[in-house]
Amino acid sequence: MTSITINEVSKEAYSFVYGDEAVTYAVVRKPHPENKNRKITIKVHPNCEVVVTSPEDASRNDIHEAVMKRAKWIYDALKEFRSHLEYVQLKQYVSGEMQFYLGRRYVLKVIEDKSAPTPNIKMYRGKLLVTLTHFNNDKSSLVRFLVTKWYKRRAEIIFNERLAELLPQATWVKGIPSFRILAMSKQWGSCSAKGNLMLNPHLIKAPKECIDYVILHELCHISEYNHSDKFWRLLTSVMPDWKEVKSRLDGMAELYLSE
Repeated sequence: MTSITINEVSKEAYSFVYGDEAVTYAVVRKPHPENKNRKITIKVHPNCEVVVTSPEDASRNDIHEAVMKRAKWIYDALKEFRSHLEYVQLKQYVSGEMQFYLGRRYVLKVIEDKSAPTPNIKMYRGKLLVTLTHFNNDKSSLVRFLVTKWYKRRAEIIFNERLAELLPQATWVKGIPSFRILAMSKQWGSCSAKGNLMLNPHLIKAPKECIDYVILHELCHISEYNHSDKFWRLLTSVMPDWKEVKSRLDGMAELYLSE
């Protein structure tokens, strides 16, 4: 199962000042395995949460020093994620709103054409163009219906194409696994005990490498039905850079799921 978000719990919270802004960060302390380098890691999550993971016996000064060495990087990451969050809001399905398809941004354009035989939707010159036969009080609902239906139709086509392209790498899979499209709020995809895949149609908004990551992740579950070390080694063997791709997908999750 490929989840959309990962939450970490912390018992400590500190802050530092960069420029004219106070930045708060949480500290997660973990046992330090023997024979492994002691290190302090810092992550800035898409929700603008800063989490520092350190050995459980690290001093407060050591943690603060590590944070300050990366203060500019933290500040820049927060700035970037905040710019993304500006777009995250419930959509009204009116002209000017942003839509995504295969990692690219498109502007929604809604027009009225009384001569059109039926309402329709298509990509046109960098826009997602929705044509209605007439405007009424249900305009937004109809546009939402058409956009949702268009995404699902494109998802079925692209997911089939990517699955066919990726199957030769998944040598442990016998035959062609079936899959269905289902909108989910907590998962990008899942795999049943029988090897049937389920994929989130919102995934069609992400770049193809992100779609490939989710499909390969689920195909790996056909061999390893949990997240064991063996599972992660198998995924790494078919997609060595999966961590970077997953991070990119997680970073845009709120935008892709906004509707």
